[in-house]
Amino acid sequence: MEMDNRKFRSSDLFARSTVRELPGSLIRELANSAIGSSEILPFWFGESDQSTPMFIREAAAQSIMRGETFYSQNLGRPYLREAIASYLTQLHQKPFSADQIAVAGSGVSALMLAAQLLLEPGDRVVAVTPLWPNVVEIPRILGATIARVGLTVRGGRWALDIDRLIQELTPETRLLVLNSPNNPTGWTIGQESILAILAHCRRHGIWILVDEVYERLIHDQAVSSAPSFLPHYEAGDRLISVNSFSKAWSMTGWRVGWICAPEPLMQDLAKLIEYNTSCVAEPTQRGALAALEHGEPAVSLLRSHLRDTRKFIVDHLESLPGVEVPAADGAMYVFFQINGYDDSMDTARQLLRTVGLGLAPGSAFGPEGNGWLRWCHAVSQERLNDGVQRLKQFLSGS
Repeated sequence: MEMDNRKFRSSDLFARSTVRELPGSLIRELANSAIGSSEILPFWFGESDQSTPMFIREAAAQSIMRGETFYSQNLGRPYLREAIASYLTQLHQKPFSADQIAVAGSGVSALMLAAQLLLEPGDRVVAVTPLWPNVVEIPRILGATIARVGLTVRGGRWALDIDRLIQELTPETRLLVLNSPNNPTGWTIGQESILAILAHCRRHGIWILVDEVYERLIHDQAVSSAPSFLPHYEAGDRLISVNSFSKAWSMTGWRVGWICAPEPLMQDLAKLIEYNTSCVAEPTQRGALAALEHGEPAVSLLRSHLRDTRKFIVDHLESLPGVEVPAADGAMYVFFQINGYDDSMDTARQLLRTVGLGLAPGSAFGPEGNGWLRWCHAVSQERLNDGVQRLKQFLSGS
């Protein structure tokens, strides 16, 4: 038998080309260069500056003390799946069952699982953008191609050209990916658009994957959540909704979310969870259960806080010359641009270097976001005021 005399060097060790070509997170690139510095005032991550409510932490701690440290079911403990189904039923006035629910190890893990369920290499995916980069890169990791439909500013607010989106949803399209309320813009889809998209996708057999992580963080006090596809779900619809405990219940570090999907998918979804993470830790599930059972006051308090802080930051930004802040209906961000600052990554670096202000560059969310900056306002008004003063200092050149 002949020996293979080829010599391999460490420089020959590569991940597959699709992974090598993935762009790194521009937000992480900025943050990693400054995390831990007391001179930096960061607003680049999408999370509250408040710890998870105590009753949620206590539920998880009690679970640990009871010794609930073993494997659980792939799809999640029945008590949590039933609680999520009950929560969705009440929230959307549409009956859902535990058989349509899977517990996942974070919202982003849920997005990956949904994509693994549906996508083959070469499949066509349409995404409404700008968008959190993870959502559009996950299909690419699996070999799918992405067509982007960008939001635009009309009448001083973020808007979706529904006719253009429908045109992009060709019969060859496998999946539509949509996030509402949207990260980074705060744009929130309306009921008419939901119905138009559903009707079109039903006709052509297109799957819809909707990221509804921010659905409770809607600025209108008169409604309990943002418009959703779920109240319009009918048996046979190709619809998957992904959600998370991270935002509305201030549980970003817990890494727990859920998937609401047609029941026929659940057996295969359980297999995928087994091969990804096996299951979610039970103390985490106990915390999530407490969030659903006792968390409405905390959600209401956060929503009220976000309304106040958004008004505060928008009022101050709009008072600055050359700053544009389109209106939006949800999430926890202000997406704005400054006249004359067209390269958002360069601007973000300048802000960090000169005045210690950490904002997310709009280009992190795709080419449609270049020239824009994202400011997370889920923090104290004192911190926001400090940030505004630093931005003023930057713009004045002092």
